[in-house]
Amino acid sequence: MKMIFKYYGKYAHLIIAALVFLTGEALCELQLPSYMSGLISEGIGQSNMQVVMTYGWKMIALTVVACVCSVMVGYFASKVAARISRDLRSDIFNRVMSFANEEYNKFSVSSLITRSTNDITQIQMLTVIFLRMIMFAPIMGIGGTVKAIQHSSGISALAYVIIVAIAIVILLIIIALSVVQPRFIKMQKQVDAVNQIANDELNGMMVIRAFNTQEHEERRFDKANKDLTSTALFTSRMMAMLMPIMTVVMNGVMLAIVWLFAYKVEDIQQVSNMMAFMQYALQIIMSFMMISMIFIVLPRAVVSIKRVSEVLNTEISIKNADGRDDESGIRFKGDVKFENVSYSYGGGAPAIEGITFEAKSGEVTALIGSTGSGKSTVINLIPRLMDVSEGAVTIDGVNVKDINLKDLRNNIGFVPQKNTLFSGTVASNIGYGLDNASVDDLQQAARIAQAEEFINSSEEGYNREIAQGGTNVSGGQKQRLAIARALSKKAPIYVFDDSFSALDFKTDAKLRMALAEEMADATVIIVAQRVGTIKNADRIVVLDDGKIVGIGKHEELLRSCETYADIAKSQLSEEELGL
Repeated sequence: MKMIFKYYGKYAHLIIAALVFLTGEALCELQLPSYMSGLISEGIGQSNMQVVMTYGWKMIALTVVACVCSVMVGYFASKVAARISRDLRSDIFNRVMSFANEEYNKFSVSSLITRSTNDITQIQMLTVIFLRMIMFAPIMGIGGTVKAIQHSSGISALAYVIIVAIAIVILLIIIALSVVQPRFIKMQKQVDAVNQIANDELNGMMVIRAFNTQEHEERRFDKANKDLTSTALFTSRMMAMLMPIMTVVMNGVMLAIVWLFAYKVEDIQQVSNMMAFMQYALQIIMSFMMISMIFIVLPRAVVSIKRVSEVLNTEISIKNADGRDDESGIRFKGDVKFENVSYSYGGGAPAIEGITFEAKSGEVTALIGSTGSGKSTVINLIPRLMDVSEGAVTIDGVNVKDINLKDLRNNIGFVPQKNTLFSGTVASNIGYGLDNASVDDLQQAARIAQAEEFINSSEEGYNREIAQGGTNVSGGQKQRLAIARALSKKAPIYVFDDSFSALDFKTDAKLRMALAEEMADATVIIVAQRVGTIKNADRIVVLDDGKIVGIGKHEELLRSCETYADIAKSQLSEEELGL
């Protein structure tokens, strides 16, 4: 909660301006019934047109001032709410961009989307209502009580009417909150569930169609949707019940006032007092109704504030050692070394253990092993997508934990196992890691990645549109664009995580040949499943069950490493093996 208040502190001047206009509006509203009482008793009662005109103009002036104040309050309240929402969305996005795997595991993607949209909308609504009524309701309530006493004509029973009405309103609010609050918590989790299922179904549409499970997915979504609808209907009905009950209370108060005044009305003064008292009674009850509106929005908003705060308060596990974010522009030679490195996911059993090897500049180092042997875990430690549990990863003898994150990642051209493209053009995707990519840079990267042919086959060329996720290009084209994106950085270190799997053997060979020619001085680290992709590497690291079982060249490992020999024999013929 404290973190949310700092956002309000940024716009204290706007909040103060809103409260000033709010006070002016409330004072105008409080004065109008008094003028109406004077108009009836002094003007109409005495048939004095001059007095009628005087009070009439005063009431018109007050109404105009009240309208202007109301508009200004709405303007400032909306401005504060919109800016706070903007800041919250921006800070959540920036925070999530800094998350490591450990932080991502705490929140699902659907939950993060809900917190960035629906939850912040709830906070925005609360801000508008809160600023619109925080001072208006108390001033109207207290001021209305004082004014009502002045026009009560000495009827003590009128005070009890007001007290009973207020007690009923407060009791209704307490009952509604106690019943609805748990449902609001449940509702936000159900919104997460609906988003999660929708996200799964949209991303897995091809699999769903291939397995003909549309009906199953429809039932799964329908259940989550009905659960959310049921909870939303319950809370809405509970809140909707407040208004008719409040209306009954208000009409009951009016009836009681008329009934009590009926015994006292002897002249026009009493009539004017009755009319004024009725107006002030309405203002008092309305002030509590306004407070009830705040409490209607408050429970759900409080849940949303807690959910947003959870994201903003999440401690970032991977950050710069010196706490600074500015990059120095340092350029590394590119020698990467693993020294007895171990890593555990979530504090469980080690996924990799005792990993020690060196990848030198100007050489190709390859990692191979069975599925789940820890290859991707190893290379994700280089750009600090994860941090080692034990040991150290160094570049040019410097621990990666001591290198500024921006400097570290600027020195690495990284191609992840899942080739993600962004909506835009071919050019924007290839030049994604560069601030000002030239046409020559894009073309060179595309040529090395063997992507130039299919890019030029389109009339748009490098301006060809790429759909979100790269859904309008094939798997091989997507992979080559992802490789070109990494190559365009012209970094001293390149990491390819199973990045040649979608390429045919001819394209694979041509790409590796181009890499050897164009990136001769760079450190190249390749994770591969195919022995043919890596058999010419300067160094092959063989992993099995998270441990290194062999290091050497292809010919050496065929003789000395049984795991590598088994993998090679399963993929290559005896002639290709040279046996």
